[in-house]
Amino acid sequence: MALTGVTRPGHIQLRVLDIEAAVRFYRDVLGLTETGRDASGRVYLKAWDERDHHSVILRQTDRAGMDFFGFKVLNEVTLNQLESDLKAYGVATERLPAGELLETGERVRFQIPTGHQIELFATKKMVGNGLAPVNPKAWSPASDRGIAPVRLDHALLYGPDVGGVLKLFTEVLGFTLTEYVTLPDSDEKGALWLSCSNKAHDIAFVVHPEPAKLHHVSFLLDSWDKVLRAADIMSVNDIRVDIGPTRHGITRGGTIYAWDPSGNRFETFMGGTAPYPDWPAIHWTWEGLGEGGGLDVAHRKLHETFLTVVT
Repeated sequence: MALTGVTRPGHIQLRVLDIEAAVRFYRDVLGLTETGRDASGRVYLKAWDERDHHSVILRQTDRAGMDFFGFKVLNEVTLNQLESDLKAYGVATERLPAGELLETGERVRFQIPTGHQIELFATKKMVGNGLAPVNPKAWSPASDRGIAPVRLDHALLYGPDVGGVLKLFTEVLGFTLTEYVTLPDSDEKGALWLSCSNKAHDIAFVVHPEPAKLHHVSFLLDSWDKVLRAADIMSVNDIRVDIGPTRHGITRGGTIYAWDPSGNRFETFMGGTAPYPDWPAIHWTWEGLGEGGGLDVAHRKLHETFLTVVT
C-alpha cells in the first residue's frame, strides 16, 4: 500500500540503570549495531536491516522506562502539516532542533492522553544496511550477530485514557485500529492495536492507572526458527524470560517476552497479520484475551507478570 503521512516507527529512547551493561546487552546479545554516542552520554544503535542511523537510544538514569517514542513521517511538508493538525486538535507541541539527536532533523514532540511523549520527524541520516545498493547479497555478517532482529517493530505502552489516544491517533495522525480488547462486563476498549501501515500494529496501548509506562519494545525477526534461536541465546546469556516462545491470538505473531538488565521488557516478534485500512477491527473480549488464546495460544491463560510489570 502507498504510505503517506506517518510511515513507520522511527526510534525509542530507553532509560537504563547502567549504560555499559545496557550496551553490552543490546549490542552483543540482542545484536544491534552501535552507531554513535553523544555529548550527554546517550548511545545510539540500529538493527542490521534498518537504513536509518539509529532506532534505539539508551540514556543512563536512576529508573528504567521510556523517555519517548518517535515516528518517521513522509517529508518535511508532512511534518509541518501534522504539527498544524495537532495544534488545531488542541494538542500542545514542541519543536526540537535538528542535531539534538545525532544525525536527526527537527522533531515535533507532544504528550498523548496516556502521558507518553510521542514525536514525529522527517529526516534522519541513512547509513544503509551494509549491503550494496546495486545487486545486493541476501545476507550480511551483521544479520548473524546475537538475536539479530531485522528492525524496531513496535511498542506497547500503558497509561490512562486509551479512548483519548484512539481518537488522537485515528483522527489526527491517520492510524487504523486493527484489533482491540474490551474490559470485563463492558463495551469499553481497554487495549488497542494501531497501525500506520498494513502491519499488525505499529504501536499498542493498554489502560493503566499510572501514566507514561512502558510495557515492552518489540523487535522483528524473520521466522519462527529465529524466535527459537532467540530463546537459546537468551538462555545462554541468563536473560530472564517472561512469556514464550509462544504465539498470540491477537496479531497471530510468534513471540518471546524477556527483560533487559535494567528491567525493561523487550519482545522478539515474528509474523503477524497484514491488515488493510478498510478491514474492520477485530474485537477480543477479556475472556478471549485469556482463555481464548488472545495473549498465549499455547497455554490459553493470562500471565500475572505480563499484566502487572511495567517500567
